Amino acid sequence: MEKTKINKMGIVPVNKLLITMGVPMILSMVLQAVYNIVDSAFVSNMSHDGEAALNALTLAFPVQMLMVAISIGTGVGTNALLSKALGQRDSEKVNRVAGNSFFLAIIICVAYIIFGLTGVRAYICSQTSNKLIQNMAIDYLNICCIISFGIVFFSIFEKLLQATGRSMFSTIAQISGAIVNIVLDPIMIYGLLSFPEMGVKGAAYATVIGQCVSCIVALIFHIKVNKEISNKAKYIKPSWQIIKEIYAIGLPAIIAQALMSVMTYGLNIILGILSEAAVTAYGLFYKIQQFMLFAAFGLRDAITPIISFNHGMKSKERIQDGIKFGMIYTISIMLIGTLLLELFAEPFAEIFGLSGDTKSLCLSAMRIISVSFVFAGANIAFQGIFQALESGTESLVVSIFRQLILVLPVAWIFVEIIKNSNTSTDLVWYTFLIAEAVSTGIACIFMKRTYNKKIKVLTPCPVHI
Repeated sequence: MEKTKINKMGIVPVNKLLITMGVPMILSMVLQAVYNIVDSAFVSNMSHDGEAALNALTLAFPVQMLMVAISIGTGVGTNALLSKALGQRDSEKVNRVAGNSFFLAIIICVAYIIFGLTGVRAYICSQTSNKLIQNMAIDYLNICCIISFGIVFFSIFEKLLQATGRSMFSTIAQISGAIVNIVLDPIMIYGLLSFPEMGVKGAAYATVIGQCVSCIVALIFHIKVNKEISNKAKYIKPSWQIIKEIYAIGLPAIIAQALMSVMTYGLNIILGILSEAAVTAYGLFYKIQQFMLFAAFGLRDAITPIISFNHGMKSKERIQDGIKFGMIYTISIMLIGTLLLELFAEPFAEIFGLSGDTKSLCLSAMRIISVSFVFAGANIAFQGIFQALESGTESLVVSIFRQLILVLPVAWIFVEIIKNSNTSTDLVWYTFLIAEAVSTGIACIFMKRTYNKKIKVLTPCPVHI
């Protein structure tokens, strides 16, 4: 076990550790958002059918989010469990956790391929009857599902690097793939440099190639720098106990992020009652706001291993610091995000060549929903804290409230009000402020209970240098 890394996770002041580990993770997650928005920016500016292509990517997006949710959720469970084993200096368990994460990645890839071959058409057709949009969305999503090993294995290698405190390497890998995606998008979509013009298929190929590049670079770094972890084949043999422990932490995270897919899918249908413009506007706004949300997710992914490591060491003071500074930093990020969207909503909309109702609806979404960011930031921070303290149920309940119970019914009620009165369509965007604010109150109640059960009772123990 590398002594210097134990010192870093267990001794460096938590406020500084959150910054040194969090900044690369934030950058990594923001670059993940690049994958989701770069395609939209380029396809919306296609010489023909740009807005239809943008709508197609909006319909495909919930499945892409689900793919990321399962991959990253598995990584989150791996991250927290491996970090705790490092804190306990249990090298055998460290290796078994890493090996089982590789086994799970293989199973996940197979599931994505099966869905890509058999389920994509039915999924897309459930949201629209427009044949042009259907065909574009099916082409795009088929490619993303069938060539999914890049995003799946990168998510695992990324979390292994983060768990050992080497988040900068995962960020470099993420940057590599993002650059490849950005460079290939216009070439493959528009047919530059003697490439055939491929439209939305080109956007999909650019995305999966970028993901594969990130995966390869992260694998190289994992082999070279994660010396605490043995990559022997014997550790890939599935251990149901280890898998159970991974998903005891990771399953709530998967469900929490998968709820984003369910929420977006449901909203696509509900907003479709109003107009295709409302669906496109929300889909585009969602991708824009991901830069702020994913930044908070990045910091959450620093909060989780730090608190988990120190929970393994039973360091009450450092756990408390992790909670305090994690919450302060996450809320600060979201306040900055609110300010940016309020000030620059118009330029953001213009990047995508929006006009008419679609532009108007997207602008109002940015200016109204961004007010809820401070509550969303608190909820995301709570999610990381609960996961680190093995309180995944609390994390899951908060996510269910903020992304399902308090969103789809309220949005449907507002849509009915808009349909049956002269109320502005902007009313529907207030759904998110209600959901996030109420969920924050619920999370605070859970946090008090978790603190009393899992932190307050800890007895101080010396840190071994």
